[in-house]
Formats: sequence, structure tokens, C-alpha cells
Amino acid sequence: MNTTAQLSARERINSLLDDNSFVEVGALVTRRSTDFNLQQKEVPADGVITGYGIIDGNLVYVYCQDKSALNGTIGEMHAKKIAHIYDLALKVGAPVIGIIDCAGLRLQEATDALNGFGEIYLKQTLASGVIPQITAVLGTCGGGAAVLTSLSDFSFISENGAKLFVNSPNAIEGNYTAKLDTATADFQSKSGTVDFVLEDDSSVLSKIRELISILPSNNEDDASYEECKDDLNRLVPDITAAIADSAVALREISDNNYLLEVKAEYAKEMVTGFIKLNGMTVGAVANRTEVLDADGSAAEKFDGTLTTAACYKAEKFVRICDSYNIPVLTLTNVTGYKATLDEERSIGIAAAKLTYAFANATVPKVNVITGKAYGSAYLTMNSKHIGADLVFAVEGAEIGMMDAKLAAQIMYEKEPAVIEAKASEYAELQSSAVAAAKRGYVDTIIEAASLRKHLIYAYEMLFTKRESRPDKKHGTV
Repeated sequence: MNTTAQLSARERINSLLDDNSFVEVGALVTRRSTDFNLQQKEVPADGVITGYGIIDGNLVYVYCQDKSALNGTIGEMHAKKIAHIYDLALKVGAPVIGIIDCAGLRLQEATDALNGFGEIYLKQTLASGVIPQITAVLGTCGGGAAVLTSLSDFSFISENGAKLFVNSPNAIEGNYTAKLDTATADFQSKSGTVDFVLEDDSSVLSKIRELISILPSNNEDDASYEECKDDLNRLVPDITAAIADSAVALREISDNNYLLEVKAEYAKEMVTGFIKLNGMTVGAVANRTEVLDADGSAAEKFDGTLTTAACYKAEKFVRICDSYNIPVLTLTNVTGYKATLDEERSIGIAAAKLTYAFANATVPKVNVITGKAYGSAYLTMNSKHIGADLVFAVEGAEIGMMDAKLAAQIMYEKEPAVIEAKASEYAELQSSAVAAAKRGYVDTIIEAASLRKHLIYAYEMLFTKRESRPDKKHGTV
């Protein structure tokens, strides 16, 4: 059992920010309500510390709830302090980091507290896609407070004592905490609610610092770059063995083998995360058929199909990248859509959302077909047909409607003697990367080992990409 001590609200802020950089805003603000004997209670800073500071030279705004002050409950002035921080952050174009440790609404303030929640939701909505929003759950985050995490771009949770829930486990019919604790970091990470799970407060705050260092400060900032100390022409001869586990493959091609994986415990058949190419932050989305352990053996296997969860995971990630002008890379290795009764209930909508996210994105988009690319699932995965700027195919990649032998069996059902020959012919004429390249659907067929340098050249070429779209308020998918 983890016995690591949790930090106080001020200790959390000091651990998050560069030394001596925090400037508090609204330190003397406190509750106005005097109902239910509130006038007899001291509520320092109204239960939330707000201000701004620096992370590796980057300005950030921070709010951190203080559970020692009326359990960090959200009341009228508590909410107004958070809303004010958002106003400042939007004016200057800097990220907002919220540290949640809260017993929920302040019951003594009732409708004023509800109004406060609504004000925060509105500010988060206005800030969405304009400035990065990061939420860390380091204590209790329940009810309406849980919505704050999902309105953010990225959410973190500590395994040491943090609880995240809309309804507490005991309030769910047929369930109770001892049976299934739906508020734990493990449950919420595997359900896709949170993006990062870390051991304790300090590790969460350290990972937030890392994320801030690779993200732009706002949707007009293009400063998410750093000097590349890796060889730009480095070959990756081991990548062929890692194609099945695309997380490993992404590390192989990234500067200094860097990968910050997002939602690592959710829908593992799809990898989403940030890599670096020539110092540039790139958002990566990749199909995965195996999870390799430390020895290189397959710890988990997947069938190569697109699932509902994988589509939703990738769709949100692509939209975040497009909002903040982060180029997108896809590694495609997909054979179709998952065919189960449960999937059939939702895969159509999920696939449409992912297709829309890729097609709608105006950032530089590069697709690498690393294995099989079959049917409309291949179209969904950032194909040239829906707007990819460049498409590479690794030697031996397959692109087409379906497996060549299956296609031959369908077309020549009554001529079994010719099926093998027709399958070979179909593979050459309709299912090979060469056939797709002859039609202009693939730009270049490359050796797997040279993938890193081809990608670096591609993004350098696409750096100044500009793309106009029809004027509209927003899409509807």
C-alpha cells in the first residue's frame, strides 16, 4: 500500500512551478455568505489558492483547492476566483492548470455554489481550443467537480488517495465500494476518463511540468520546439520487429526515443501520444496489434480492427492537436472494424467521429502504412482520400478492400481451382502498396529503417502549410 504523504495546497503549487515564481492572486478573497453559521467559520482564500507562475520559462495560471479550508468545497467566491484566473489566462494566452481536492458543492451556499460551477464550466468552454487546460485530481473529485476534468484537454490522477466520480460507488444501483470502487484511478484510467495515472502528488506534478514543456501556450503559439540533439538521418533498423507494438515503434523514430503516451491504459489497441521529430512536437496516432513486454514478448494481442473505444480515444487526441497546431502522424495497420454485437451498437458513430477529426484537421498530416490497410477502416485512419498531406508505405504493406485470398474466394466462388492464382493476381494488382502508389494514393514506398528521416523531411516541408475551409460556425459530427 502506498503511504506517500500527500502535499498541502501550497506545497503542490510550489512543487509544480519553478522555484520562487508563484504570484498569488486573490489571496484575501473569502466567502460572503453568512447562512448556516458560516460567519463563524474561517475559510482562508475561500478554499482555493489562485495565481500564476513559470514552468521551464513558460507562463501558466494555476488554481489549487485547499481541503484544509472547509474541505475545499466550491462556493460563490471560490468559483469566482477560478473564473478570474481563466479570464487572465485567455487575455495573455497561457495554459490553466487546476489541482482538484474538493468535497464538492458548498451546501451552505446552495444556488450560489451551483451558479459558481456554471461559471467555471462556461470559462472552460470558452477557453477550449484556445489555451491548454490541464486538470490534476489529487484528492476527492466528485459530482459536478468531475465534469471539470473532462472539460479539460488533459487530466491526471494520483493513485495515492485520489477519487474521481460523478456518482459515488455506493450510489450506483447494485454496487458498493467493496464490490467495485468505481472512483479509483485504475477504474477511471481504464474507462478513458483520465489521460495520465501517476503514483503520488509529486509524480503527477512532475509529469504536468513535462507536458507543459512540449505544448504550445495557446492556439496561435508555434513555440513548442527545442533543439534536436539526435541524428536527423538516424536509421531505425529495429523498427520492423516493433511494428506490431506501435508504442515501441514511435519511440524508435522519435528524437532520443521520446514518447509521452496519452490514455495508455485505455483502448490499448490504439496508441496516442506525443513524440519529437527534429525538436518539433508531433501528435501520433497508431494502430497496435501487440503489447510487447520488457523482453520483447507479446504480453497482449489484438486483432487489428478498429474499436469504438479506439476511435473515441484517437478522435479527441486529433482534435486537441488540430486546435493547438500540432502536426499529426498516423501509423496505419488496420484490417477493418470490430465485428461484435456490442461494437455494432456504437462503431458507426465512433468511426464517423474519427474520420471527421482527421478530415477536418488543417495541421500537417502524414500517414505511414506499416502493415495492412483494408476497407473503410483504412480510409478512416488519415488516408490521402480524406486529406492526408503525405502518405508513405513501408515495403510489404498491403492496401485494399480486404485480404486477397478472401477477395478471390468471393469473386471465384464457383471456380475453386483458380482461387490461389487469382488471389496472387489480386494481391499484386489491387492489394499492394505499389498498386496504390501507381494510382497516386501512396506518395512513396520506403524501407522501414529510413522512416525517421523521411518523416523529418516531410514535416520540414509541411511546416508552413496553410489550408482554407468553408466558412461555418462549427461542424456537427
